[in-house]
Amino acid sequence: MASIDFSAEIPQLRSTLGSIEQVTDVSALEARIAELEKEATDQNLWDDVDNAQRVTSALSHAQTELRRVTELGQRIDDLEIMVELSAEENDAEALAEAETEFASIRKSLDELEVRTLLAGEYDERNAVITIRAGAGGVDAADFAEMLLRMYLRWAERHGYPTKVMDTSYAEEAGLKSVTFEVSAPFAYGTLSVEGGTHRLVRISPFDNQGRRQTSFAAVEVIPLIESTDSIDIPDNELKVDVFRSSGPGGQSVNTTDSAVRMTHLPTGIVVSMQDEKSQIQNRAAALRVMQSRLLVLKKEQEAAERKELAGDVKASWGDQMRSYVLNPYQMVKDLRTEYQEGNPSSVFDGEIDEFIDAGIRWRAEQGKAANA
Repeated sequence: MASIDFSAEIPQLRSTLGSIEQVTDVSALEARIAELEKEATDQNLWDDVDNAQRVTSALSHAQTELRRVTELGQRIDDLEIMVELSAEENDAEALAEAETEFASIRKSLDELEVRTLLAGEYDERNAVITIRAGAGGVDAADFAEMLLRMYLRWAERHGYPTKVMDTSYAEEAGLKSVTFEVSAPFAYGTLSVEGGTHRLVRISPFDNQGRRQTSFAAVEVIPLIESTDSIDIPDNELKVDVFRSSGPGGQSVNTTDSAVRMTHLPTGIVVSMQDEKSQIQNRAAALRVMQSRLLVLKKEQEAAERKELAGDVKASWGDQMRSYVLNPYQMVKDLRTEYQEGNPSSVFDGEIDEFIDAGIRWRAEQGKAANA
């Protein structure tokens, strides 16, 4: 006897998929793919490398989105056939397989449903993430490195390419700061809910008296701008310094002044870049990140002005958005969504999808409430 009422659940799966298809606008997506495919076959496409990369990347992302939707429709059809055959033949093993496939489809639909909530102007972009050690001394620097590993492992689990763009090592252990890029469809929209202050509570491995220590790290997530974005920075607003790249403990890893530190004088925003091999490449990478940060700053200022005009002065994000407690008990808890996990080790190993999904749903609800 099946533990799942497939006669009710399969129509529900189809209904959910139908809602997703409506929000995704499959017809518009197919038209977009046809347009991009036409551009991609232009024999002069690679005369402009930046535009060619934009076109091929956009085409790949759009095809992936369409495939996710169409494949789920096919899987639901196959599930229905599997259930009918197992019932006709009274095959308990086949029925168990159907139940497993049902759970898998349900999970995929939930993930796709969350994706439909990412409708921000820059949600489709790649993400640039900066982690900075906060209060807590060497424990905070170690915590920053733990968070870096957590996000890199999360990206690895999903097959998303990452690139560490700049690293500033702490003297004793860990990181003062690190900036890295995640390349994936909707990377910014997905990871933007991770922005904020993260808190770690544990017995400090750096305290010879074994005392409990609370430390903090700040996570900043910005969208990576594209060449088509209109963000011009006058040369007289930028100060550019060059220096040698360095490794842990200040050890020099480059014998030339290839690393670049770029400062936007009006705002004081500083971007460092040392991943690329040449000064020219590092300067170009630093400028893209600087433009991205200024773009975010502009949007934040516009949003703040709208809130002020509307009389809404309530902050939507608190100073501490998530706590990772390793002692006296084991728990990771998001302070906005109330979602929590009792296994911090798995979280630090990159299993943060449930936190991210809860954050996206929470943000959507906050948006609805604000517009009500």
